Amino acid sequence: MGEIENRPYDPSQMRISDADRQRVADVLRDAAGEGRIDLDELEERLELTWQAKTYGELVPITLDLQAAGPVAPPAAAPVRRTPSGVPAVGHASSVAIMGDCKRRGVWHVPENHSAFSLMGSVVLDLREAILAGPHTQINASAIMGDVKIPVPAHMHVVVDGTPIMGDYGEAKDRVPAELGPDSPTVRVRGVALMGSVQVQRLPAPGTPRKYLGTY
Repeated sequence: MGEIENRPYDPSQMRISDADRQRVADVLRDAAGEGRIDLDELEERLELTWQAKTYGELVPITLDLQAAGPVAPPAAAPVRRTPSGVPAVGHASSVAIMGDCKRRGVWHVPENHSAFSLMGSVVLDLREAILAGPHTQINASAIMGDVKIPVPAHMHVVVDGTPIMGDYGEAKDRVPAELGPDSPTVRVRGVALMGSVQVQRLPAPGTPRKYLGTY
């Protein structure tokens, strides 16, 4: 114990949290979207990010991209940017009738969006979506089908639906909520008739599952 107590204090050896790793991952994805690193570099650096245990291991990963990026806490909710030259496609509705409808990646969500599943499956992934405003309403209903809505850690969600021999609510978060005064609000309402409508906070796309479990 004496050797540990006499060891000089080194901030770089402090243990990091999943939130620290997530902030670095966001910096890397932004850099890839801007063309500062290619997809191979992105994958390699994300791998190192989720393996890192201390600030000393985390800092070099973005040292050439953004000074102090790994350790500075976010001042506001993350802003999702569209990669240069790629317009965000907008969708006012998502419908699946005995089939699948999936909205993923960078896409534009209007202030009002409707989702309906009849013996099918709808996925509305909002983790990289661009919201039209600070308040968004999603009217989501399922009849013998399901609607799944993955959301990022910084998004505030209000679920106000009615289950009828079904399930309508929030699933267990896979990442802790990081809400602030600038967090966008998404209200989900509708009916689940012998079906399921579920909202769940998930890690950002591209996060290796072996570090966060199955989701």
